[in-house]
Amino acid sequence: MFNSIWNDLFAHQSWGKYPSEDLIRFVARNFYKRPDRSDVVLLEVGCGPGANIWFLAREGFRFAGIDGSESAILQAGQRLDGEIQDWKRRGSLHVGDVENLPFEDRQFDAVIDHECVYCNGLKSSQRIYQEMARVLKPGGKFFSRTFEQGSWGDNTGEKLDDNYFNVAEGPLAGKGASRFTPIDSVSGLIDPRIRIDAVERVARTENGGQNEIRELIILGTKTE
Repeated sequence: MFNSIWNDLFAHQSWGKYPSEDLIRFVARNFYKRPDRSDVVLLEVGCGPGANIWFLAREGFRFAGIDGSESAILQAGQRLDGEIQDWKRRGSLHVGDVENLPFEDRQFDAVIDHECVYCNGLKSSQRIYQEMARVLKPGGKFFSRTFEQGSWGDNTGEKLDDNYFNVAEGPLAGKGASRFTPIDSVSGLIDPRIRIDAVERVARTENGGQNEIRELIILGTKTE
């Protein structure tokens, strides 16, 4: 469920303009060798102000981005208007509910969650992953980047559910609720139509190594 705090955060804070190396690697490994990139259709759920969408558009793919924040979608559209003049021929941006995606079944060659689904409790997260599986083509690729159990901020502040907190410290504090995923629970989190190909760990430290931010990158393929 979308938390309206993100509309205010996107409206009043500056955000990164460029995609992460891990997202670039995922797209490159799976789609750079396609003879015509305009035949590849990619979806990002929780696209925010559009750093990843900008990258997909710049690289010549067809794409859709959806976010619950009107402010984020406005910023994403303004950036695309200013830097990629023909983007509307290949892409679309939507303000909407990622638990009920406004897309047809089996429409996308890849679905991307880059630090979006973690903002939801377990049941909502499972529904979002079910929706991502629904709109993914058989053989399509799945990418999810989410915070791991034990990351800075886990088990601080108000507990809302298992592994789900209004975080009191660290980079997620003041940004609504955050869910921290135990690595051994990934298979029960992702829709069974998605075969999990790999679960990778990404970590960095802050404050001279005193605090560690841990994330999981979940890679998969739709099997049916």
